[in-house]
Amino acid sequence: MELIIRNLSKSYGDLEVLTNVNLRLQAGNIYCLMEPSGSGKTTLFRIILGLSKADSGCMEGLNGIKTAAVFQENRLCEEFTPIDNLTMVTAGYSKESREKAKEALLRLLPEESLSRPVFTLSGGMKRRVAIARALWATSDMLLMDEPFTGLDQDTKRTVIRRIMECTKNKLVILSTHQEEDVRLLHGIPIKLGPV
Repeated sequence: MELIIRNLSKSYGDLEVLTNVNLRLQAGNIYCLMEPSGSGKTTLFRIILGLSKADSGCMEGLNGIKTAAVFQENRLCEEFTPIDNLTMVTAGYSKESREKAKEALLRLLPEESLSRPVFTLSGGMKRRVAIARALWATSDMLLMDEPFTGLDQDTKRTVIRRIMECTKNKLVILSTHQEEDVRLLHGIPIKLGPV
């Protein structure tokens, strides 16, 4: 798949957040938005997801595309276990589905955490559940808004390896403030400014 963004603009009142953004993004790549805070990264994700509407411009390539996302907030069902948070996105409540979800989570979390309600987990563990859930969902494209917040260096490297394993043929767009993240992901840096 290919996502083409043409002359996309978005303002909130007098504040221009996105101005004539032009991007051509292809599946099989990880694109890294390296813009500073307040430059429109989250707004772009919201427009791609259909949660906000652009003032002008267009996007091509989204018809029939399934998209998963990691937001800045984890957006987990806090009363549910990590396994329940994964199986709910695919309506896969069978024993086999739960076992597969457990296997996926064990790549990122200790086993003792998998049967506890999410609200009892640390911030970094919740973040890993949110990432695991996005990777678990059936999708062609994955959007990740500052996914490594709250993760220590070793955990971040483990999570990055897992993201790369699970997204080989997908289009991945993520925002980060760290040059190191781009390097570890073998990512392609992109800018939101007009071209």
